[in-house]
Amino acid sequence: MQTPWRFTLTALVAAFGTYTCMYAFRRPFAVGEYQGLEFLGINYKIALIIAQVAGYTLSKFIGIRVIAAMPPARRAAALIACIAAAEIFLFAFALTPPAVGPLWLFLNGIPLGLVWGIVFSFLEGRRNTELLGAGLCVTFVISSGFVKSVGLAVLKSGIVGEFAQPWLTGLLFFPFLLFCAWLLTRLPEPNEHDKALRIERVPMIKAERRVILLQFLPGLIALITFYAALTAYRDLRDNFAREIWAALGFTNTPYIFTVAELPVAIAVLFALGMLYRIGDNARAFRVNLWILLGCGLSLAVSTLLYRFQVINGAVWMILVGVGSYGAYIPFNAMLFERMIAAFRLKANAGFFIYLADSFGYLATVLLLLIRNFGNARSDWLSFFEVVSYVLAAATLFFVGFAAAYFVRRLRTLRSA
Repeated sequence: MQTPWRFTLTALVAAFGTYTCMYAFRRPFAVGEYQGLEFLGINYKIALIIAQVAGYTLSKFIGIRVIAAMPPARRAAALIACIAAAEIFLFAFALTPPAVGPLWLFLNGIPLGLVWGIVFSFLEGRRNTELLGAGLCVTFVISSGFVKSVGLAVLKSGIVGEFAQPWLTGLLFFPFLLFCAWLLTRLPEPNEHDKALRIERVPMIKAERRVILLQFLPGLIALITFYAALTAYRDLRDNFAREIWAALGFTNTPYIFTVAELPVAIAVLFALGMLYRIGDNARAFRVNLWILLGCGLSLAVSTLLYRFQVINGAVWMILVGVGSYGAYIPFNAMLFERMIAAFRLKANAGFFIYLADSFGYLATVLLLLIRNFGNARSDWLSFFEVVSYVLAAATLFFVGFAAAYFVRRLRTLRSA
């Protein structure tokens, strides 16, 4: 039987390692420039990103049902199958003409979109799920930059070109993925004490999903609308990090993708990881909502400080990273975990996470299309500044409404 510290360490290593490896099959293509190429009148790199995000978006809608209903015995096999399929599509991307590239990236995104829900299902419903989830969510901050650094190093080595680099980078990570997936299978299921504190997590059939959705519809609409805008913003910062950093004066510096994200990861992990110490589920859920509000509004403050030259570009990128990931991570590990426990729902976090993600990645596609067809003349840095202000405004309206709605529902529940 594993001791608590050994279980926590094993779970953190397994989850963090697995999702870091997933990024190696998803992000490295973004370090390519693909100069001089277009697809149906769209900048080729934007077309590739849109195609992959479209596949990812479709996957999230599929995941609302598949992840919510997946039994524990099928998790590991499904995880490995998803990654293997993604690598096959990257190999096809390397072998075929550029005109077919967006198709392979679209197909690549479909299996990868299911990985998060599978990995998180090993962690949810435990007394320290916030701590485990925070460790997993650090991959959002560090791992994308890390695998892009590896991908750029592979590209600059001259071994392969832009189209083969993503496949080779993924292949380098595959053995470690298998090891981490095996570690996940060694984790014990939540015990009776976990179930008493956080409510037992169960697969959800269609009727149960519909009932819970209608029960909290106004608040969920507000939260998901904000999350959609937040996801588009985070993906903009992530997918076009090379262009934004270059505009800030950082060129030919592969390490910047990783180094700049380390302070973001440390700040977010420390702040959000401590939420597991809040024993009362209703209180922890409210704290999550206030964190969303504060982090979203901090984007406007930090962008204004940069605009008036109070801080430099590097500090600004770190601060908006803290603000965006500080709001993004609760949706993927903590917010719905505590919502289920606070309202004592017969549900699982995967259902809510995939419900939010499906609209989040849909918003990413929309933002990229707006950029390509409606605002193509502005540089990436200026465009990113404008989107920062828009997201801050969305925070004030939608998160403010959601906070008021759910606090009222919690009061009603307590008085019943």
